[in-house]
Amino acid sequence: MIIHKEETFSTDEMKTLQLERLKKTVEKVYKNVAFYQTKFKKANLTPESVKSIDDLQKFPFTVKKDLRDHYPYGLFAVDTKDIVRIHASSGTSGKPTTVAYTQKDIDNWADMVARAIALAGGEPEGIFQNAYGYGLFTGGLGLHYGAERLGMATVPISGGNTDRQITVIEDYKPTVIAGTPSYILKVGEELKAQGYDPRNTSLKYGIFGAEPWSEEMRKLLEDTFDIKACDIYGLSEVMGPGVAMECHEAQDGLHIAEDHFIVEVINPDTLERVPDGEEGELVFTSLTKEAFPVIRYRTGDIASITREKCKCGRTTTRMSRVKGRIDDMLIIRGVNVFPSEIEHYLIQINQLAPHYQVHLMKERNLDIVELHVELTEEIFGQINGNMQHEIIPTIRKLVQHSMKNHCLISMNVKVLPPRSIPRSEGKAVRVIDRRTEALPI
Repeated sequence: MIIHKEETFSTDEMKTLQLERLKKTVEKVYKNVAFYQTKFKKANLTPESVKSIDDLQKFPFTVKKDLRDHYPYGLFAVDTKDIVRIHASSGTSGKPTTVAYTQKDIDNWADMVARAIALAGGEPEGIFQNAYGYGLFTGGLGLHYGAERLGMATVPISGGNTDRQITVIEDYKPTVIAGTPSYILKVGEELKAQGYDPRNTSLKYGIFGAEPWSEEMRKLLEDTFDIKACDIYGLSEVMGPGVAMECHEAQDGLHIAEDHFIVEVINPDTLERVPDGEEGELVFTSLTKEAFPVIRYRTGDIASITREKCKCGRTTTRMSRVKGRIDDMLIIRGVNVFPSEIEHYLIQINQLAPHYQVHLMKERNLDIVELHVELTEEIFGQINGNMQHEIIPTIRKLVQHSMKNHCLISMNVKVLPPRSIPRSEGKAVRVIDRRTEALPI
C-alpha cells in the first residue's frame, strides 16, 4: 500500500497548510486577474480578509459562465510566456472553457494523479492501459502523466479502436485500465463476442470516471473483468482528473487532494453550505495552481462529503460518487431525476443489458419520456430473435413499474435487441432531447 504523508494529516495540520496556501492564492488572483479583483472589491474584500479557512465563505462564487465570458485568456493569472499547456472543453453548449498550466502546475498535477492511481491499486511495476481520450480533453494526458510519475509502463492507446484495446489487453498484459465506465463495459462486451473471457486477463484494477455511474455499474464491471473498480473525479476548470480518487481498500468515497483544493458543498438554490453527509453542489477552491487558480468554483456536480477517517487509514475528506450534474437533471412533470438513478434500477433487471437511453419528447405540450433498453444476448437467444415474443411485454411492464415505483416517473419503454443502442467511445450519451421535434400525428 502506498500512502503519502499528506493523506494522513490531522485536521489541524491540513487546515494550517490550506490557510497558508489560500492566502497566497487569493493574493495572486487579486493582483493578476482583473475579474477577481473587481468581484472582491464589490464585496469589500481584499487578500487581508482571509484570516481563517472559514473566511472563504465571504468570497463570491465563480461559475462556468465567467469562464466563457472571459474566453480565452481573461482568467489566466500568469503571462502566456509562462504557460506550457492549454486544455479546453468541447464547447458544445457555447464557448469552450479554456484552462492553462505552468510547468509547476503540470508537475503538481502529475504528482496528484500518481497519488490517485496508487489509491486505486496501481503500483510502479505495473502496466497502465489508458483508454481516456487524448487532446484538449484533460482525461488522457492527465492520467498519462500521473501513471508515468508513479513509475508505471504506460500504454497511451486513447479512447476508441476497441479491437486494438483488446489486442493490448491480450498482448501487453496491463494491470490497470482507465476509461469511462460505459466504454470499458463495451470493451468487455466485445471481448466476449470474440470468444475471450474478460475475467481471465491480467487486469487487476480499473479507474473509471468522466461520467456518473452507479454502484450497480461498479459490480457489473468488477464481475465482468474480475477487478477492483474505483471512481476518479476531476474537471478541467479545477485541474483535471485526480482532484479526488476512491481507494481500492475501502471503495467508500473518493479521497479529495485537500493539500491542493478546499471543498465545500452548498445548496444550489440558497447557496448556503450544507452539513457533512447531505447532498448538494460541490464547490472547489484551488490552492496550488499558478496559471488558472479558481476561487469557489461551482462545479454543478451533486455529491456529499464526509470527514470521517477511512478504513484504509487515510484522513482526507471524502466525497460520495457524483449523483449527476445539475444540468443533467431531468425535470419531468415536476419530478426531478438523474440518469444515474435510472441506471441504478435498470441494472437490477437481469433480462436487460446495461445500456440505455432516455428520449425526451413533447406530446400535446406535455413532456413525455421514452426509455430505450436492450435485451441481453441470453434472453434474445431464448426468444430466438422474435421481438414480438410474449416475454417482451412482460419486460416492458417490469421496467415501467420499476421506474414509476423508484423514480416516480411514468415512461414509455422501448425494448430493443442487443447492441441496438449506440455505444460511445468516450462519455456515454444517456439523454436525447427531442422536445423541439414535431412528433408524427
